[in-house]
Amino acid sequence: MSFFVSILRCADGLYYTGQTDDQERRIAQHQSGALDGFTSARLPVELVWSETFPTRDQAREAEFRIKPWSKAKKEALIRGDWDALRQAAIPPRERALRARDTS
Repeated sequence: MSFFVSILRCADGLYYTGQTDDQERRIAQHQSGALDGFTSARLPVELVWSETFPTRDQAREAEFRIKPWSKAKKEALIRGDWDALRQAAIPPRERALRARDTS
């Protein structure tokens, strides 16, 4: 059995991150509004990123790691832009200091 971590883009541009063992069913539930909560008030939703994991524990770990990321960091992941992802992982204050030191 495989487990999935997915990022859905909501109609308002916000992202929802979750994990499941049945991605097709779970996305359909989100899309139909059957699941009360974050996505039901932001329909429609669109799958924009997904990764497969061999265990539920690994999928949960990935979900909990990605969920608090900034919008910029999630968008870099969605694009597969590893340089932008690394840059977005640097705290904003530290990025500002690095930019000032290189000018």
